[in-house]
Parts: sequence; C-alpha cells; structure tokens
Amino acid sequence: MGVVIPLEDSKNKQASVKPLVDLTKADMERVNQLILSKAGSDVQMIPEVANHLISSGGKRLRPMLTLASASMFGFTGDAHVKLATSVEFMHTATLLHDDVVDESDLRRGKSTARMIWGNQASVLVGDFLLGQAFRMMVDVGSLEALDVLSTAASVIAEGEVLQLSVAKNMETTEDDYLSVIRAKTAALFAAAAEVGPIVAKTDKASRNALKSYGMNLGLAFQLVDDVLDYGGKAADLGKNVGDDFREGKITLPVILSYRRGTADERSFWREAIEGGKSDDQNLEKALGLITRYGGLSDTIARAQHYGTIARDALAPLPQSPWKAALLEVIDFCIERVS
Repeated sequence: MGVVIPLEDSKNKQASVKPLVDLTKADMERVNQLILSKAGSDVQMIPEVANHLISSGGKRLRPMLTLASASMFGFTGDAHVKLATSVEFMHTATLLHDDVVDESDLRRGKSTARMIWGNQASVLVGDFLLGQAFRMMVDVGSLEALDVLSTAASVIAEGEVLQLSVAKNMETTEDDYLSVIRAKTAALFAAAAEVGPIVAKTDKASRNALKSYGMNLGLAFQLVDDVLDYGGKAADLGKNVGDDFREGKITLPVILSYRRGTADERSFWREAIEGGKSDDQNLEKALGLITRYGGLSDTIARAQHYGTIARDALAPLPQSPWKAALLEVIDFCIERVS
C-alpha cells in the first residue's frame, strides 16, 4: 500500500552513503567496539535490551557525521570516536523512549524492546544509555562538546513534550510541526556534525557550517521519512506503511492535505486522527486525499529546500573526499523516495 513519488530531477546514478561509510570504516569499527563495551552491565537485562536495538541494522548516520566532521579537518585522536558513540547512544535512547510514548510494535522490522521486555525496561535502559553517553563526553574533556551535546539532549526532550502537546490535534500548523522535528530529529544531526570540528579545534566559521549542515540535513531526513510512511514500502521503512496514520501522528503531508481540503474532508481528518478511526479503509481515503492535494510532492519539495540549505552550508569549505561524501548524503536522504 502506498504511492511512490518519483523525484522530478532524479539522477541516473542513485546517491549513496557508501562514500561516507568507506571513509569512516576504520573509525566506525572503533565506535562499534566502544558501543559493545559501554552497553555492557552486570545487570543482564541492560545489554539484552540495548543490543536488541543497537544490532538491528540502522545505518548509524549520526555517528558517521561526527567522525567525518572531525576527520575532514585532519583530526586523528580518539575523542571523535567517543563523541560518535555518545551520539549513537543518545539516538538509541530516544528510540527506546519514542517507542514507549508512541506505543510502537515494530522498529526496523523487528519487535520493539517494549514488546519484548516491557515499557519500564525500555525507558530505564534508555536512561542508562544516556548516562553512558554523558560519561564518554566527560572523558573527552571538551566543555564545548559537552555543552553542544547536553544542549541537544535537552532540546530533544523538549521536542518530545512539544509533540505530545500537538498530538492528534488537526489544528497543528506547519510551523508547529517544523518546531517539533527541528527539536526531535534535526537537533541531534546538528550536534553530531558540530562536535567534530570542535574537537578538531578548527575555526568558528567551519563549526557553524557543519552545524547548519546537520540541522538542515536532519530536517530533510525527517520530512522524507514522513513521505515514506504514506508513499514507501514496508521493507524499506522497517515498519508498516501508514503507521503514522494509525498512531494518529500529525505529519506534514497530513497538515497540508487538511488545510487544503473541503469542510467534509477536514471533518474526515478530525475523525480519523483525533477520533482514532484509523482503519485500513480510512487509510486508503487518507492516501487519496494526500495525493489529491499534493501532500507528498510538496513535502518532498520542502525536504529538497532544506537539502539545498545543507549543501550551501558546506560551500565555503575546501574540496575534499569528506566534503564530497557529506554532500552525497544529502542526495541519498532525499532520494529515498525515488
């Protein structure tokens, strides 16, 4: 089920994260070793729950951003490895917490930790991983890096609460929604990219460039995820197509379609999202309305807009394989819908 929207200017050659994966391979092996080490505990349930999600096949894009953004300025120590691991632990903790809040059954095609061990274990193991993340930040000894990542942790939590406040509220505006994803998703992308140049002790302009790159990449990434929920394939999503609809989530394709619809169509959206009438029949109707009012294509256009800003942010930096790989990641994130 779903409507796949091709990009208008899709290239013959599909963009890939492979250049970034190849460049960061050696350091990512160190990150993976540190993940296994720091996820360990004498309390048996902690590594069981943590490793269930950590080993579930995510691309680990965020820690790769940290490694790349340090290495592109010639950094060769181990601080970026610890910070990259911290970033991944922060991300994993938010996923554990998100699945509890959203009452999600699937994550990357597997049962969520909450379905296996329960909500309490998921929340508490998430807290453990956050604690380990902050211990590694302290080990690095950079107050600036600690400030960036701890601020991101606070912003992410604010985003979670903001999302709760607008949940199942069809009067949510596009600006409201962008505030949610800027906090929930883009803030960690921005922090992951910014701490690299911090430990590399490069100039403020380069640091700001990577921060802007990460923020706008994160916005584009989330907007494309929103499109994939209505126009993707379950195998690619790692969850069922339409899960956002079933969970009553307000995402940009829904907001645009609601605003552009007739009075009767807006009534349908209120019943479906606010009233919980989100069965398969209503999902089909929702898909039809989203397609009719350009909800997917216009959300893609917004993602492309943020992708362009991310690309422009890197423009002043010197050419290098690292920069080229980071630029290709932008295209990869957006071309997931093609």
